[in-house]
Amino acid sequence: MDTKRILVTGVGANPGFDLTRSLLRLGHHVIATDASPLAPGLLIPTVTAKVTPRADDPAYPAHITALCRELKADAVVAGIENDLPPLLAIREDLDRAGVRLWLPDEDSARTCIDKAAFARVLAGHGIATVPTFLPDQLDQVPDRGELVVKPRRGHGAQNVHFCRTREQARVLAELMAEAVIQPRIHGAEFTADCLVDRLGQASVILRHRDVVKAGLAAVSSTFHDPVVTDLVRHTLDAVRAAGLCCVQGFVHDDGQVTITELNVRIAGGFTLTEAAGADLVGQWVNGLFDQPVDHDKLTYKPGMFLTKYTETLASGDVSILPATAEGRVATT
Repeated sequence: MDTKRILVTGVGANPGFDLTRSLLRLGHHVIATDASPLAPGLLIPTVTAKVTPRADDPAYPAHITALCRELKADAVVAGIENDLPPLLAIREDLDRAGVRLWLPDEDSARTCIDKAAFARVLAGHGIATVPTFLPDQLDQVPDRGELVVKPRRGHGAQNVHFCRTREQARVLAELMAEAVIQPRIHGAEFTADCLVDRLGQASVILRHRDVVKAGLAAVSSTFHDPVVTDLVRHTLDAVRAAGLCCVQGFVHDDGQVTITELNVRIAGGFTLTEAAGADLVGQWVNGLFDQPVDHDKLTYKPGMFLTKYTETLASGDVSILPATAEGRVATT
């Protein structure tokens, strides 16, 4: 495929950062964007680095649209969930400008972003998932065992709290703008890297989340399990998934499987999937630009591992940082 100019948002987080490096290795040009001038992905050599407003800033959609036109972007991909709602809002504008955005339909995407809605859809399709309650349903929450209180539309394990009583859950929920309460579940946690082509065929690559730190799989290993794969595919069908996404869940000691969430973006540990032999990003780019997705190139080897650690990417004077969205050189 010819070199494409792909705008990646949220390059301060692991998914966007690693996606940027993968696209560069494939020979594409990346327009790396983030709301923070200190985002590490902005400092990757050869990218075009741009600081944008925050995704919840009313100026964000127009800013991204203008960037795409100015820099002649061929496509946009969200590296973080926060950027999905405003990108969905400008989907038609981007399409008119010839900029590709491969996402499921708006209802599907919003269902996956909203943990309460996601749980309802899965339950309606008979898929085992975590019982999920809103604060006004606290009287229905099991009053024994551990509970989890988290943002209804959160990501990356941010603001996730554990407690043991309904009263503790009520207090924690009051500290969030929107919260859900769930019983805490245990088992072998997994992520499934998924690519659903435009005909609905899905490839699924399974990874154990062997060690999880701050929501990121710091240590992972690939595995095969037909039961998990079938349930992941059922989940993708239930929410009408499209393009690149990842499904998370648990395999319990008795072999039962519970699906916990679906992220409408690439996963933070997808580099293991590629190390195990699956051409995930390359085939996603094919589908993004209406080329056939070769699912034979999305097979993978079990027993491969990945381990992540924190390293210093760059240091120096703040004058080397890209300018803010307002055109100033940022000092914070």
